[in-house]
Amino acid sequence: MKAQQTETEKVSLNGRRPFLIFHPDTLETLKARPEDYSPIVSQSRLKSLRYALAGWLYMLRYQKNTRIQAVFSIAVMALAFWLSLPPRDWAVLVIIITMNWMAEFINAALEAAVNLASPQLHPMARVCKDVGAAAVLLAAVAAILVGAFILAPPLLERLVSLLVR
Repeated sequence: MKAQQTETEKVSLNGRRPFLIFHPDTLETLKARPEDYSPIVSQSRLKSLRYALAGWLYMLRYQKNTRIQAVFSIAVMALAFWLSLPPRDWAVLVIIITMNWMAEFINAALEAAVNLASPQLHPMARVCKDVGAAAVLLAAVAAILVGAFILAPPLLERLVSLLVR
């Protein structure tokens, strides 16, 4: 009987099987409307952009690592400009720098949510924060390696040519 009900549920109103069949857990997730649970749900793209900008400014104001990251991002871009890197190298640098910023932002969001949910010290709160920090570290190590692979050869070539003159 259970298998028959499941097959019946899979048939759409016009008697044909639907293209996608969602698991009940997925359907529950799709039923959750953000405006029912959050006091701040943007109704306009301009407001969404302002919220995103506010988040970025918050990061620059209160997260010292983000300010350090901003200095390094600008320095790498300036160096890439000075080296006249080809477009593909620029693309890779932009992606890796963006990945770094995103890791830092997601880590800060995790920390804020953990602080809100668990104001007292809890071992699992520590795990969440430490794993978020590890993600940032992983992104930073990847950025250093990618930056070295892309920037070192043309930088050495430029420096050697300057020294030889």
